[in-house]
Amino acid sequence: MNELIDQPIYLTIFALYWNMRFDVVVRRDEDGYYVATVPELPGCHTQSKSLDELMRRIKEAILLYLETEGCSTSSSFVGVQVVEVETC
Repeated sequence: MNELIDQPIYLTIFALYWNMRFDVVVRRDEDGYYVATVPELPGCHTQSKSLDELMRRIKEAILLYLETEGCSTSSSFVGVQVVEVETC
């Protein structure tokens, strides 16, 4: 099994407006797509087959979010914890 599928990648990108900084969590799904999520912006996510395309798309998604929802964020990203649960 590819370990990249199970481990999140943490990237930091900058929105073009006012140099706002957002943390982006990138995972690879079971179909091989990279999926990016911005924890501070609910519903802001995208996917792509390549990381380069994913970064272009998430920047676009962030800008669209800021245009429609405004530039203030009420929460800040703290981090990711790995939680292990026992299954049957």
